[in-house]
Amino acid sequence: MSTVCPACGVAVVPGYVRCPKCHAGLASGASRTQRSSGDPGGTALAQKRFPIAAVIVALAVAAAIILVFGVRSGGKKTEAAPAPPAEPIEAIGPRPPVAVPAVVPAPALAAPETTGQDPAAMAADLEDTLRSQRLWGRVVITGPRVDVRSGSCADPAMRSMIESKKPLLRGAGLTRLRCLEQSGAVVFERAL
Repeated sequence: MSTVCPACGVAVVPGYVRCPKCHAGLASGASRTQRSSGDPGGTALAQKRFPIAAVIVALAVAAAIILVFGVRSGGKKTEAAPAPPAEPIEAIGPRPPVAVPAVVPAPALAAPETTGQDPAAMAADLEDTLRSQRLWGRVVITGPRVDVRSGSCADPAMRSMIESKKPLLRGAGLTRLRCLEQSGAVVFERAL
């Protein structure tokens, strides 16, 4: 038993409120009184609503991100670098004489006793001694100064080893010794 749509003439199964083809309202009194409480079935589709809650949540997250990054970058504003001071314009003509302080020669220091040993050979010997005592370091000769770069400068064994090599280093014409950390910080410096 089927009914016919009054607008388009299509046969419609009982229970439909609207025609599946033209969506015209069906005036069947029996179909209006026999509504089922479940799913209407057939070809009718439930209409979906626009997800307003999801849009509101997305907008709130976007606003929070903009606010966070806006506040963070607000503290990092760079000020314009001040302009360098203008160079004074020099007057054309002779300059006034400038008083030069007199240089007093420093008293001559006594020359260290040298035994004619090569400083490079002494540096190699000092490195070998460091290696044998597991103090691991590099020795560099800079003029009359010896630079020992080691992570063990604070070790008491380092100081006693340097004391034992002091006469040989002095004999090679070296006058000062610095012990530096690997970072370059001076741990101690002493005369030889």
